[in-house]
Amino acid sequence: MGPQHPSTHGVLRVLLEMDGEHVLEPEPVLGYAHRIQEKMGETRSWPGFIANTGRLDYLSALIYNHGYVGLIERMTGIEVPPRAEYIRVITSELNRISSHLLWFGAFLLDLGAFSPIMYAFDDREQILDILEDVTGARLTYAYFRVGGVFRDVGDDFAERVRAFVKRLRSRFKPIYEDLVTNNIIFINRVKGIVGITPELAMRYGVTGPTLRSTGIRYDIRRNEPYSVYPELDFEVPVGSCGDCMEIYQVRLSEMEQSLSIIEQALERLPDGPFRNKVPRKLKIPQGDASFSVETARGELTYYLVSDGSDIPYRLKVRVPSFSNLSMLKELCRNMLLSDLIMTIGSLDVVVPEIDR
Repeated sequence: MGPQHPSTHGVLRVLLEMDGEHVLEPEPVLGYAHRIQEKMGETRSWPGFIANTGRLDYLSALIYNHGYVGLIERMTGIEVPPRAEYIRVITSELNRISSHLLWFGAFLLDLGAFSPIMYAFDDREQILDILEDVTGARLTYAYFRVGGVFRDVGDDFAERVRAFVKRLRSRFKPIYEDLVTNNIIFINRVKGIVGITPELAMRYGVTGPTLRSTGIRYDIRRNEPYSVYPELDFEVPVGSCGDCMEIYQVRLSEMEQSLSIIEQALERLPDGPFRNKVPRKLKIPQGDASFSVETARGELTYYLVSDGSDIPYRLKVRVPSFSNLSMLKELCRNMLLSDLIMTIGSLDVVVPEIDR
């Protein structure tokens, strides 16, 4: 199946040993879009790699920005103004919602339902319009900078974001819940499919909504807090049995929690500078460090080794999609082909972050 196949969500190939419609052995085959991103990080200046981060996971680009600049700030001790930290959180959570909305539509499309993706993309366009005005881009963002953000938000930013929050909340019940979540056809199709156990998830290093659907309440924003997340009040939704239905419900609940985070951050958004001055040519002290953030798919970790020059000696990126996809072989043995497609869709894999 693949590598050019609509249900693989990118150039992913899955080698299948079949018995009729049953999958005896699925084997994910990667590498069709490999772009040596980590090696590029070792040939560019420290700030020069920021644009690359938005092209690893293009659906969580701002959160990938956040992880990289957070690492540089940790290694150099550069302070970030409070206003910039709140802007980072607001825009990152908007980016998280836009990613979940795309997943929602594509997942239902994999199951044969067409209408939900139209509603989801209608809402997602509202986010992209807001982020385009702030960042200048609609997908592969490079907005965060070491010491803050590229530019301040506009005067109407808070008003537009609040209007979006109100709009999306008003659509959860009549559209997302009534049309899909409470639809008996959808429930019978996804309930009880797969069933990821906590042991299986931990063995493969699964993170994000997929891990939380098994009942493990692990979220970097809570367990290893960064930025201003410790100052904000929000829940970490979890499931219990890790089937496709609970993975779905966890992601929908996360969108509601992101709306709450955005509202709180807007209320607390202070005046002041949006970026501290940093040297044009950054030199990182000799040593190594890591920095982790919670993307829409799970734990992202940047690990960096510096030899004291203005170019990284070694850059390693730990992405969530690779670990989440790794369990596919064990998870989907003796499964119907149609259920395999649904399982891949539920994992919300972004192939370019794996083939980095």
